[in-house]
Order: sequence, then structure tokens, then C-alpha cells
Amino acid sequence: MPTARESLLNAASRALDQRPWSAVRMVDVAASAGVSRQTLYNEFGGKDGLARALVRREADAYLYGVDRLFSERNGPGAVERLVALAEWTVSQARARPLLRALLTGCWGERLPAPRPTGRGSPSAGAPAQRRADAGPPAPADVAAAVRDRTLAALERSRTGGGPTHPDETAILAHRCELTVRLALSYVVAPDREGVAALVRAAVAAPRRPPPAE
Repeated sequence: MPTARESLLNAASRALDQRPWSAVRMVDVAASAGVSRQTLYNEFGGKDGLARALVRREADAYLYGVDRLFSERNGPGAVERLVALAEWTVSQARARPLLRALLTGCWGERLPAPRPTGRGSPSAGAPAQRRADAGPPAPADVAAAVRDRTLAALERSRTGGGPTHPDETAILAHRCELTVRLALSYVVAPDREGVAALVRAAVAAPRRPPPAE
């Protein structure tokens, strides 16, 4: 059974599917979740806190999905797994406006663009809200988190957790970065051909380490 916090976030997400965030009312969210308005304020502090929590949940759900994609050690090879990541990212961003905004930094009028907590604002009571109030990750932070997660998963698959040669790790890190950046380019500017062919060509290129910065 979902907690009161989860029920409220689910209710806010449903409301956002139907109307712009500016038209979403706290009293309606509380009623839809079956809890009191005071419970909502206790959890989130206010509408801005609820917005920050919605965006944080979206970021966490996306990164959890990335981890699931790479959870099978004996899956297809690295190239096809990176292609799958790019295709999944593009399809998810297409279907989830909040995720698209997180990945691109483009917040439309219908979406909650979370304002940071004001200096000297009282700390939220719920630990999860204190994390949300730290602010949503920037697009570059999300891209870096995906790159690091995919690199770690592919390294584990390739070596079983043993040591790897620095050049091999650099090559793989470069391919993970390429995949994420190409996927984001298709989120911003979709193409009828899809992202798979471009990612496959980019990450299956001859094996050589990226140039040193």
C-alpha cells in the first residue's frame, strides 16, 4: 500500500496530466490522494516543495530505469546495450514531459519549474523532502550520472568486477558519453530514422582511447 507521500505524488502527477501546474490546487491533490491538506503541507511544505518532490521522483525513476537496463550481466554486447539505452531514453522522454524537461532544461508553461528553497527557509520534516529541496539535478548532472552508471555496469559485465586497463576504461567511458549525448540530441530534435543507427555507428568505431584533455 503506498504511503501518504507516494499517494500525494501520484495524485499530483495525475493532475498535471490534465491541467497546467499553475492550475493544480493543493486541496484537490490532497482530496485525490485521500489525505488531509495538512498532511500534504507536512510532507512538502507547500506547492513549490511538491513541485521539487515531483521532479526529484522523475529523476530517480529515470536513473532506476537505467540501472534496470544494465542489470543483466549476461545480456547482449556493450554496443547493443548502449543502443538500447539511447532508444529507451528517447522514448521515455517523448512520453514523459517532466523527464524531457529534466534532460534538456526546457521547462514549458504547463510544467512545475521548481524554484529553489529560499535562504533561511525552515528545513522540511520529511528526509525525502530535504533531499528534494536540495534542487533538481541539472541536465549535465543527469547525463553524467547515466554515463557513470552505464560505464560501471559494462565494466562489471566485461571483467566480473576485476581490474581493467586504463585505456580500455577510457574507451568505454567515451562510448557511454557518446551514447548519452546522442540520445539527448534526439530528445531535443527527433528524427524519423531513430537514434539506433547513429549510436551503433558511433560506439562501434575502431577501438582507440579519446584524446587527452
